[in-house]
Amino acid sequence: MSPVSSADDGSAAASVNVTIPWILVCSALVFIMVPGVAFFYGGMLRRQSMTSMIAQCLAATAVMGISWIVVGYSLAFGGDAAFIGNLDHVLLNGIDEFDMMDGGEISYLEFVLFQMMFAIVTATLVLGACAERVRFNAIIIFLILWSVLVYAPMAHWVWGGGLFDQYLTVLDFAGGTVVHICAGVTGLALCIFVGPRLAGTRKSSRAHNIPIAFLGAMLLWFGWFGFNGGSGLLADASAVHVFFTTQAAAVFGMAAWGVAQYIKVGRVGVLGLIAGAIAGLVAITPGAAYLGFTESMFTGAVGGALCFFAVTFIHSKLKFDDALDVFGVHGVGGIWGAIATGIFADPDLSGGVAGLIHGGTDLFIGQIAAVAFTVIFCFAMSYAIIWVISRFMKVRIPEAEESIGQDIVEHGEPAYL
Repeated sequence: MSPVSSADDGSAAASVNVTIPWILVCSALVFIMVPGVAFFYGGMLRRQSMTSMIAQCLAATAVMGISWIVVGYSLAFGGDAAFIGNLDHVLLNGIDEFDMMDGGEISYLEFVLFQMMFAIVTATLVLGACAERVRFNAIIIFLILWSVLVYAPMAHWVWGGGLFDQYLTVLDFAGGTVVHICAGVTGLALCIFVGPRLAGTRKSSRAHNIPIAFLGAMLLWFGWFGFNGGSGLLADASAVHVFFTTQAAAVFGMAAWGVAQYIKVGRVGVLGLIAGAIAGLVAITPGAAYLGFTESMFTGAVGGALCFFAVTFIHSKLKFDDALDVFGVHGVGGIWGAIATGIFADPDLSGGVAGLIHGGTDLFIGQIAAVAFTVIFCFAMSYAIIWVISRFMKVRIPEAEESIGQDIVEHGEPAYL
């Protein structure tokens, strides 16, 4: 709440800043996506992998939270160098709850908090691609290095005034490149490096608890309203617009995935429906504030269908063991969402930046370039990080331990008795 101000004539006028509580709520909504990921991913794995997924999500929360406070925020939002920020705000030096952002209605500390939640959720998304075969200590070390060498630069390029902002015309409202493409491509690099799970593991890896997976997906969907809705950093009409486009894309994505699945296999499953909703949410994320209602529905629908066929292709043709379709949904959905923003961005909604259908070409070209750069950078750097780690320690769990499951072998805590 802002302080009470007095007019010159002595009358008191209360000025209420509704943005501060709104962004606090949105921060909590984004954070609730962490248990959402744990339940969603864990429910879709074998029963002997549920505890492991929870543990990895908790570890990602700690690693990314600590990294963000110590150095991540400073590297992402400190200074205006093209590639990476500076170290002026290490350990949040110079940041407090009373220093308001320029032109904004929240403090820098609240912005740090909101962005910390994004960093945490992005890391948890990565975990699904290499599930059931990477050692717990290896994934922790990977995330420590990844938080500084991959996530912080990406956040700086897109939101911190870095590379993309300086040399390209790019719109990424809530994290199409920074979060979804980055997480999807990172997951792809990990699953390729460590190789597929054992044939027996893959054969028995049907979702062990669909209700838990459903609950996780609904928590993700619920959290997405804070994820997208708070990214304008204002509680205004634009936030209402974002809420609507987010919901519209999700339901159209779910419907499109369901139709595609029915045409392809003759039935529609619960996991397919919730995956379609997630695909629609991913697709609308970069352009939620910039696309009109019809365009948001179309973007979500294409995202749902496109991600269904991408997942099918990855498993049947490429044979990549992306265990929980992180690249197929977040990577492909994020790529489509970024391109769709370049096509459909309405200059009346985006501060004058026009998409292709409105006669603008700079944004479309910029979105394509940003996607290509993000894919190449995130894959190469993530693969290099896990390769270096593998020189010093074993990354993959032994075959016997994989068969037993990490719940027992690494954590000694089965999820079910």
